[in-house]
Amino acid sequence: MKKKRYEGILDEVPRFEICLNVNKLQKGKYMLKIMNRNKIIKNTHFSKE
Repeated sequence: MKKKRYEGILDEVPRFEICLNVNKLQKGKYMLKIMNRNKIIKNTHFSKE
């Protein structure tokens, strides 16, 4: 099974804070990658129960 990849672009962030709402995600384990110029600068895992 091929993994789906979801990407998005933020135009301008008014504060130094980004919130990710996971209400619509299914239960399971997820990996969040934060990238800068196509380079991963932070990699974290979280689960929704």
